[in-house]
Amino acid sequence: MSEFLYLFRGGDARDANASPDRMQEHMGKWMKWMEELGKQGKFAGGLPLKPEGKTVKSSGIITEGPYAEGKEIVGGYLIVKAGDLNEATEISKGCPIFEFEGTVEVREIQSMEM
Repeated sequence: MSEFLYLFRGGDARDANASPDRMQEHMGKWMKWMEELGKQGKFAGGLPLKPEGKTVKSSGIITEGPYAEGKEIVGGYLIVKAGDLNEATEISKGCPIFEFEGTVEVREIQSMEM
């Protein structure tokens, strides 16, 4: 079984249009989804990311925040275990981020032999 990284972009449930009850309901769906992955032995870790940050470029220039377009900002990540990329992609389809038009980038984590 391999590990895959899910990068969550956009789909921010903290949208000003979302009521506190709606945000709480949405977060409950995330918790339930991750709990189910854990029961299946597929959840390996993951956390949301705070919106603040810095971007460092090769020129040494540092800018405040990862402020591309809101739909492109990485809001969190998850690491899941799956047999292959197709299975990992299928698992990602249950992600609650899609309720807010977000996306999930699915990437296999490559091991590095030292």
